[in-house]
Formats: sequence, structure tokens, C-alpha cells
Amino acid sequence: MKPTPSLLFRLLNGILLTLIIVFLYLCVKDIHPFNPKVINSALISLTAYALTAVSINKLLYFPGKQSWLHILPAVGIGYSSVFAVNALVFITFSNSFVLAHGLLATVFFVGDFVRRNRHTPRMAYIPLGRASQADQLPHAEWVRLPTAMLPHQNIQAVVADLHSSDLTPTWQKFLADCTLRGIPVYNIRQIEESLTGRVKIRHMYENDLGSLLPPAAYMIIKRFLDIVVVLLMLPFALPIMFLTAIVVFADSRGKVLFTQNRVGQGGREFRIYKFRSMYANSEANGAQLAQIGDQRITRVGQFIRKTRLDELPQFFNILKGDMSLIGPRPEQKVFVEKFEQSIPFYNYRHIVKPGLSGWAQVTHGYASNTDETQIKIEHDFYYIKHFSFSLDLLIAFKTIRIILTGFGAR
Repeated sequence: MKPTPSLLFRLLNGILLTLIIVFLYLCVKDIHPFNPKVINSALISLTAYALTAVSINKLLYFPGKQSWLHILPAVGIGYSSVFAVNALVFITFSNSFVLAHGLLATVFFVGDFVRRNRHTPRMAYIPLGRASQADQLPHAEWVRLPTAMLPHQNIQAVVADLHSSDLTPTWQKFLADCTLRGIPVYNIRQIEESLTGRVKIRHMYENDLGSLLPPAAYMIIKRFLDIVVVLLMLPFALPIMFLTAIVVFADSRGKVLFTQNRVGQGGREFRIYKFRSMYANSEANGAQLAQIGDQRITRVGQFIRKTRLDELPQFFNILKGDMSLIGPRPEQKVFVEKFEQSIPFYNYRHIVKPGLSGWAQVTHGYASNTDETQIKIEHDFYYIKHFSFSLDLLIAFKTIRIILTGFGAR
């Protein structure tokens, strides 16, 4: 399991940081320690710090290589939200106090992140059953256990296929001893999910689908957030959309907007909007997935696909309720019908709204065949299983990086 920093440790550091800021503030200002302004500023800062610490711990729980740049938006959202709420209710506090607290908190969070990510977690595995190839999993240093003895190296966990019939009483006793020594023991399926960000679908059972039910309450909150965020972004997005439409029109003949039926939540079809990035009549011979170096893509199309500008008209799909900002990418019905025949449980991805960006897009990229699509679906299942604001926030941060780097575009 991917280790995350102790929340208690972070909160204790937050209290210490607040006391330091209070001391420095009192040294600069000639003010009584129990002045309401000092107390309010300390409580506001501590609340913002705690909110940020919880958010960062949840972000770091998710698999994949995280960047310290993900820390900055989390701090900004935590402090600005608390700051705004208290400003609206006219609570007296010091702006400089909260700002200084936020800056020092950022230094602490980034420094702690860098320190913890210097070392890859070391885990031992029992080479039996599905765990026999555990050393192929990423983001960990693996130590093979040929016998029921702990290795000389320090390890953070032991991984085994706990359902394997090859797990003899000797191995079972060994695992029990590891637990008594305080060494965590994990099932290989749990570790696969944690380290790869994928939920395997080849060996799923009916009762596994129950764990993939997204919380209904967050689905309602997510719809509200989608509308608010899109409305806030439209004043900035509309001028960019206008300029994009002009260059698409000038570059090649055909309509500026490309519309197509896609399969959405519940398997219902809807009309998706995109800026045209291919030559007119590019699918005259039938629907086909885009490939690397696809000759159907125009010169401008290559740029707007790489920067995701071609997706901006989908803001209107989001306002209509067809899509969400974050979710599995919608596919054409012809591909959905094909993948339903070859990929188990494929249709289950339609339990949530499709998204402008998603977990599969920011971790795997574009899928151009059935094998890649199966991996993509496993990422989609992970997203559905861990459906939450924290994961949506991480995907949003990663999406910004993708827009800047062009990762996964075709």
C-alpha cells in the first residue's frame, strides 16, 4: 500500500506553526495576546491548515508519481476558502497573519513532500498465486521471499495472494507473525489497485460490483460544482473559443464545430460538441479510432488536440447535463458495442456521467485498440470505486499539466 504521511503528525505541526506565527505577530505588533483579532487569526489559520492537510493526505493516497506542484493548489484552495468564508461573515482577523501562515505552511508541505518522496517504499512478496509477479508492479522496491523468513532489509509491508491454495500453514503462520510484529500484510489485489490506479476486470466477481457503486450524495454535489465552475470559466473560455473557431475555419474547409453521438450515463446517447480537428468527411468510410500520426488531422487540428482546445465546446454539454468536468471519456456507440463483446463489464463505466477529463486520460492517455481500451477501463473502474472530490481535484491538477505538455494526444 502506498504510504501516506500521518495526519496527526501534520496537525501537530500545524499547531506548532500557528504558535510560531502568533509569537512573531506579537513581536511586530504592540497588541495583547488575547486580543480577539489575534485569536480569530490563529483559529482561521489553523482551520485552513487542517483543511489543507486533510486534502493533501487524500491526494497523496492515490497512485502514480505525484508532483510537488499539486501541493500549491491544495494550499491555495484550503486557505482562500476559509479566508473567504470568514470575510463574508465579517469576522475581524489579520490578513498578514493568515498570509504569513499560508506561506510557511506551503514551505512545510512542499519540504515534507520532497523529503518523503526521496525513497521508494520497499515491500516483500510471497511468490505464490497471483502474487508471483508482484515485482512487476510500479512505484515500489520489491524483495522476494523464497522462504518464510523476513529479509535483512527493512520492509514496509508484506504482500501475498491471501486466497491462493498454495499458501501453506507455514506461510500462514509467517503472515500472522508479521502482523504481530507490526508489519502490514496486504492482499495482492489491494496492492495492484493501490500502485497502478487500476481495478482489474478479468477476475471480478458479482460482489465486487457493489464496491464500485459511487456515492449518490457526491454525485449531486458534483453536478452543482460542474455548473458553478463552468459558469466561472466561461468569461475566459469564450474569447479563446472564438479565436479557435476563426483559425479552424481559416485552416481547412468544413464546419467549425464537429458533432457526434456518444454514449453517456446509463447508456443513453447524447450529441457531443467539439471543434473540428480533422478534414471534412474524415469518417466517410466508417468510424475509426485516432492513431499516432493520423493523416486525417489538420495542421490546426494537431495543435488544438494537443492543447485540448478542441474540447472547449463541451462546456455546453456539461451545462446541459450530458457530461461532467471529470469522468470517463464518452465513446461512440459503434465502439461501445464492440468493446462490450470483448471486454468484461465494459458497460459498467456508464454508471457515472462521462467527463471532459478523467483518471484514464491523465494516467494512461489515448487508447487506440482493444488491449489499450481494457487498461483504460480498469482506470475508469478505479475512478468509479474511489469517486470523490479529492480524486476529482487531483485529476484537475493533472489535466492542467497535460494541457501544458500534450500528454496522450493523437
